[in-house]
Amino acid sequence: MEDFKNAIDLKINTKPFLKWVGGKRQLLEKLKEYAPDDFNVYHEPMVGGGALFFELQPEKAVLNDYNKDLIRTYKVIRDDIDELIDYLKEYESNHNEDFYYQTRDEYNELKKNNGHKHKVELAAKLMYMNKTCFNGLYRVNQKGEFNVPHGKYKSPNICNEELIRNANEVLQGIELLSGDFEKALDKVEKNDFVYIDPPYDPVSDTADFTSYTNNGFGKESQKRLAETFKELHKRGAKVMLSNSDTKFIRELYKDFNIHIVQAKRYVNCKGNGRGDVNELIITNY
Repeated sequence: MEDFKNAIDLKINTKPFLKWVGGKRQLLEKLKEYAPDDFNVYHEPMVGGGALFFELQPEKAVLNDYNKDLIRTYKVIRDDIDELIDYLKEYESNHNEDFYYQTRDEYNELKKNNGHKHKVELAAKLMYMNKTCFNGLYRVNQKGEFNVPHGKYKSPNICNEELIRNANEVLQGIELLSGDFEKALDKVEKNDFVYIDPPYDPVSDTADFTSYTNNGFGKESQKRLAETFKELHKRGAKVMLSNSDTKFIRELYKDFNIHIVQAKRYVNCKGNGRGDVNELIITNY
């Protein structure tokens, strides 16, 4: 059992290597405040950008995401770091708007044609597009094709080699999965720590955001997730979940500890729809 809150001096200086909608960097201090002081294995079934994982840097962890393209990128950073950096340096030297759209077309074509064979190139293209596309979004159409337009940044940091190499070091020995969250949590045991950061329940009918996969996460998925939370509680795991502050979410988790925190909302097409909003951190301990 390890005490991560008291091991700051041993941490590697790193953070998420991707910009990710719903990322938790701005809530890190609150998440650390409510996280348990010690645990056995860390599990994050909807890892996204992995802000809390990279902050805690547990030696034993199981990370999962339904987005197979994202997990492919994590695996390449863990296993093929030098080849990945070579690609990123090449993209950085060639970057312009035309090159972006050429890369986007190549990315979608490679995914159709034996994506595993081109795993390093696909990961590099995803990371390049993430740093240069509009708002750092990852959005796909019904065919699973990446379709975010160019972001017109003046000086995107396409190859942050130190950050990527540090992420490589933190990911050594970490189990990486891609699939349904329930399946990813099969092996959770007593005193493991599970952090769940699902797509948030919309605060209004117009507040929903196009999913970063071509599969939605609606009310029924939220209900299934709540049942999984209860099952993990019965197993003796320490479970923490973040979500929006809605009546629906409060009702689903009414038997657990509900903490209100403030976060800034950035993803909104209207300027007056951005600002501080209440979010929930829910724990079973």
